[in-house]
Amino acid sequence: MNNKHRKTLDKIFSDPVCGNLPWNDIEALLIAVGCNVVEGSGSSVTFEKNGRRAYFHRPHPQREALIYRVKMVREFLIKLEITP
Repeated sequence: MNNKHRKTLDKIFSDPVCGNLPWNDIEALLIAVGCNVVEGSGSSVTFEKNGRRAYFHRPHPQREALIYRVKMVREFLIKLEITP
């Protein structure tokens, strides 16, 4: 995990929740921590690691993840025991 990934991780766990994180940064973080990406139809994407899965829809047309997506990513990272 590089410095940019660590900053993204810190933003995901910030309080109050940041609602304008670039989705590409979140995906890059999940890949950096070892998640496999499974593309679904349309904008759906699944991240898998250690038998755990998280399902998301990529934001469009904007590229920022809204608060509820950031919270879902936070919950997934906690299940994976990845925290700042």
